[in-house]
Amino acid sequence: MQLEPITWQRMAERLAGHLDDLAAAPEGGGRQRTGIDGAPAAGTGVLAEALSDSLRYEFGREDVDSYLGGWYDTAALWREVFGPTDPGGTGRVLPDLWDPVTDRATRSPYAHLPPDAVVIVHGPLLLGHWFPFDLSVHIRLSPGALARRTEEPERWTLPAFARYEADTDPASAADAVVRADDPRHPAWTGIRGADTATGAGAGTGA
Repeated sequence: MQLEPITWQRMAERLAGHLDDLAAAPEGGGRQRTGIDGAPAAGTGVLAEALSDSLRYEFGREDVDSYLGGWYDTAALWREVFGPTDPGGTGRVLPDLWDPVTDRATRSPYAHLPPDAVVIVHGPLLLGHWFPFDLSVHIRLSPGALARRTEEPERWTLPAFARYEADTDPASAADAVVRADDPRHPAWTGIRGADTATGAGAGTGA
Protein backbone atom coordinates (compact mmCIF):
# COMPACT_ATOMS: atom_id res chain seq x y z
CA MET A 1 0.00 0.00 0.00
CA GLN A 2 1.54 3.30 -1.11
CA LEU A 3 1.09 6.16 1.33
CA GLU A 4 1.61 9.87 0.74
CA PRO A 5 2.54 12.23 3.60
CA ILE A 6 -0.19 14.85 3.90
CA THR A 7 -1.78 17.22 6.41
CA TRP A 8 -5.31 16.70 7.72
CA GLN A 9 -6.38 19.98 6.14
CA ARG A 10 -4.98 19.11 2.71
CA MET A 11 -6.56 15.67 2.95
CA ALA A 12 -9.92 17.27 3.74
CA GLU A 13 -9.55 19.58 0.74
CA ARG A 14 -8.79 16.65 -1.55
CA LEU A 15 -11.78 14.71 -0.23
CA ALA A 16 -13.99 17.77 -0.67
CA GLY A 17 -12.77 18.13 -4.23
CA HIS A 18 -13.59 14.49 -4.92
CA LEU A 19 -17.10 15.00 -3.57
CA ASP A 20 -17.46 18.02 -5.85
CA ASP A 21 -16.39 15.84 -8.80
CA LEU A 22 -18.95 13.19 -7.85
CA ALA A 23 -21.68 15.82 -7.71
CA ALA A 24 -20.70 17.19 -11.10
CA ALA A 25 -20.58 13.79 -12.81
CA PRO A 26 -23.44 12.98 -15.25
CA GLU A 27 -24.80 10.36 -12.86
CA GLY A 28 -24.10 12.57 -9.83
CA GLY A 29 -26.26 15.01 -7.97
CA GLY A 30 -28.32 14.44 -4.88
CA ARG A 31 -27.13 14.06 -1.34
CA GLN A 32 -23.80 12.32 -0.81
CA ARG A 33 -22.93 10.11 2.15
CA THR A 34 -19.31 10.07 3.37
CA GLY A 35 -18.00 7.64 5.98
CA ILE A 36 -14.86 8.26 8.05
CA ASP A 37 -14.04 5.02 9.81
CA GLY A 38 -11.58 4.46 12.63
CA ALA A 39 -11.22 3.52 16.27
CA PRO A 40 -12.10 6.23 18.80
CA ALA A 41 -8.38 6.71 19.38
CA ALA A 42 -7.87 7.47 15.68
CA GLY A 43 -9.70 10.78 16.01
CA THR A 44 -12.19 10.45 13.16
CA GLY A 45 -13.83 13.67 14.31
CA VAL A 46 -10.74 15.70 13.39
CA LEU A 47 -11.00 14.73 9.73
CA ALA A 48 -14.81 14.94 9.78
CA GLU A 49 -14.68 18.50 11.08
CA ALA A 50 -11.95 19.50 8.63
CA LEU A 51 -13.91 18.00 5.74
CA SER A 52 -17.07 19.74 6.88
CA ASP A 53 -15.20 23.05 6.98
CA SER A 54 -13.64 22.40 3.58
CA LEU A 55 -17.02 21.78 1.95
CA ARG A 56 -18.06 25.30 3.02
CA TYR A 57 -21.77 24.70 2.72
CA GLU A 58 -23.99 27.30 4.43
CA PHE A 59 -26.38 25.24 5.48
CA GLY A 60 -23.07 -5.55 28.21
CA ARG A 61 -20.57 -2.61 28.62
CA GLU A 62 -17.30 -4.53 28.03
CA ASP A 63 -18.39 -7.46 25.87
CA VAL A 64 -16.39 -7.56 22.64
CA ASP A 65 -19.11 -9.39 20.67
CA SER A 66 -21.68 -6.86 21.81
CA TYR A 67 -19.35 -3.99 20.90
CA LEU A 68 -18.84 -5.37 17.39
CA GLY A 69 -22.41 -6.36 16.70
CA GLY A 70 -24.74 -4.29 18.81
CA TRP A 71 -22.99 -1.41 20.55
CA TYR A 72 -23.81 1.11 17.85
CA ASP A 73 -27.38 1.66 16.72
CA THR A 74 -26.93 0.89 13.03
CA ALA A 75 -30.70 0.59 12.57
CA ALA A 76 -31.05 4.20 13.72
CA LEU A 77 -28.42 5.28 11.18
CA TRP A 78 -30.37 3.57 8.42
CA ARG A 79 -33.65 5.07 9.65
CA GLU A 80 -32.54 8.58 10.59
CA VAL A 81 -29.69 9.25 8.14
CA PHE A 82 -29.41 6.93 5.16
CA GLY A 83 -33.11 6.48 4.39
CA PRO A 84 -33.89 10.20 4.38
CA THR A 85 -30.85 10.93 2.17
CA ASP A 86 -31.66 8.30 -0.44
CA PRO A 87 -32.74 9.66 -3.83
CA GLY A 88 -36.26 10.95 -3.31
CA GLY A 89 -35.81 10.93 0.47
CA THR A 90 -37.14 13.68 2.70
CA GLY A 91 -33.73 15.05 3.71
CA ARG A 92 -34.99 15.21 7.32
CA VAL A 93 -32.16 13.74 9.42
CA LEU A 94 -31.00 13.63 13.01
CA PRO A 95 -27.61 15.38 13.25
CA ASP A 96 -26.53 13.11 16.14
CA LEU A 97 -27.87 10.02 17.85
CA TRP A 98 -25.91 9.45 21.05
CA ASP A 99 -24.09 11.58 23.61
CA PRO A 100 -20.88 9.76 24.63
CA VAL A 101 -20.55 11.93 27.74
CA THR A 102 -23.96 11.15 29.23
CA ASP A 103 -24.20 7.74 27.50
CA ARG A 104 -27.73 8.59 26.47
CA ALA A 105 -29.61 9.32 23.29
CA THR A 106 -29.39 12.95 22.24
CA ARG A 107 -32.46 15.13 21.89
CA SER A 108 -31.24 17.27 19.02
CA PRO A 109 -33.93 18.55 16.65
CA TYR A 110 -34.15 17.19 13.14
CA ALA A 111 -32.24 19.01 10.42
CA HIS A 112 -33.64 19.48 6.91
CA LEU A 113 -30.90 19.02 4.32
CA PRO A 114 -30.95 20.73 0.93
CA PRO A 115 -30.92 18.47 -2.14
CA ASP A 116 -27.16 18.97 -2.66
CA ALA A 117 -26.09 18.40 0.95
CA VAL A 118 -23.12 16.25 1.97
CA VAL A 119 -23.66 14.02 5.01
CA ILE A 120 -20.53 13.06 7.00
CA VAL A 121 -20.79 10.09 9.35
CA HIS A 122 -17.74 9.34 11.49
CA GLY A 123 -16.98 6.75 14.11
CA PRO A 124 -15.80 3.16 14.60
CA LEU A 125 -16.78 -0.04 12.80
CA LEU A 126 -18.60 1.73 9.96
CA LEU A 127 -17.42 -0.37 7.06
CA GLY A 128 -18.90 -3.70 8.08
CA HIS A 129 -22.57 -2.81 7.66
CA TRP A 130 -23.02 -2.15 3.92
CA PHE A 131 -23.83 1.51 4.54
CA PRO A 132 -24.33 3.26 1.17
CA PHE A 133 -21.38 5.64 1.36
CA ASP A 134 -20.49 7.52 -1.81
CA LEU A 135 -17.01 8.04 -0.34
CA SER A 136 -15.40 6.14 2.53
CA VAL A 137 -12.17 6.78 4.44
CA HIS A 138 -10.54 4.41 6.92
CA ILE A 139 -8.16 5.98 9.45
CA ARG A 140 -5.78 3.19 10.36
CA LEU A 141 -3.69 2.82 13.49
CA SER A 142 -1.12 0.09 14.00
CA PRO A 143 -1.97 -2.24 16.90
CA GLY A 144 0.74 -0.58 18.99
CA ALA A 145 -0.48 2.95 18.30
CA LEU A 146 -4.08 1.94 18.92
CA ALA A 147 -3.11 0.44 22.27
CA ARG A 148 -1.08 3.51 23.27
CA ARG A 149 -3.78 5.99 22.32
CA THR A 150 -6.74 4.12 23.79
CA GLU A 151 -7.59 5.27 27.31
CA GLU A 152 -7.36 2.59 30.00
CA PRO A 153 -11.15 2.35 30.59
CA GLU A 154 -11.66 1.59 26.88
CA ARG A 155 -8.82 -0.89 26.37
CA TRP A 156 -11.28 -3.77 26.56
CA THR A 157 -12.36 -2.76 23.02
CA LEU A 158 -8.93 -3.56 21.51
CA PRO A 159 -9.80 -7.20 20.66
CA ALA A 160 -12.90 -5.94 18.87
CA PHE A 161 -10.79 -3.74 16.60
CA ALA A 162 -8.37 -6.60 15.96
CA ARG A 163 -11.32 -8.74 14.83
CA TYR A 164 -12.70 -5.87 12.74
CA GLU A 165 -9.36 -5.63 10.92
CA ALA A 166 -9.26 -9.38 10.34
CA ASP A 167 -12.91 -9.97 9.44
CA THR A 168 -13.90 -6.76 7.63
CA ASP A 169 -10.51 -5.62 6.23
CA PRO A 170 -11.56 -1.95 6.26
CA ALA A 171 -8.40 -0.90 4.42
CA SER A 172 -9.59 -2.86 1.38
CA ALA A 173 -13.20 -1.74 1.72
CA ALA A 174 -12.45 1.99 1.97
CA ASP A 175 -11.97 4.38 -0.93
CA ALA A 176 -9.03 5.97 0.91
CA VAL A 177 -6.84 4.80 3.78
CA VAL A 178 -5.06 7.12 6.22
CA ARG A 179 -2.19 6.03 8.45
CA ALA A 180 -2.32 8.14 11.61
CA ASP A 181 0.04 6.51 14.11
CA ASP A 182 1.45 10.00 14.62
CA PRO A 183 -1.57 12.34 14.31
CA ARG A 184 0.78 15.25 13.58
CA HIS A 185 2.03 13.54 10.40
CA PRO A 186 -0.74 11.57 8.68
CA ALA A 187 -0.19 9.83 5.35
CA TRP A 188 -2.78 8.47 2.97
CA THR A 189 -3.30 6.42 -0.15
CA GLY A 190 -5.27 9.05 -2.04
CA ILE A 191 -8.75 8.19 -3.29
CA ARG A 192 -8.93 4.84 -5.03
CA GLY A 193 -9.71 5.16 -8.71
CA ALA A 194 -9.61 8.96 -8.65
CA ASP A 195 -6.22 10.06 -7.35
CA THR A 196 -3.31 7.78 -8.18
CA ALA A 197 -0.53 10.31 -7.66
CA THR A 198 1.76 9.87 -4.67
CA GLY A 199 4.07 12.43 -3.16
CA ALA A 200 7.84 12.33 -3.28
CA GLY A 201 7.90 11.07 0.29
CA ALA A 202 5.48 8.21 -0.29
CA GLY A 203 6.25 4.95 1.43
CA THR A 204 4.82 1.50 1.90
CA GLY A 205 2.42 1.07 4.77
CA ALA A 206 2.22 -1.96 6.98
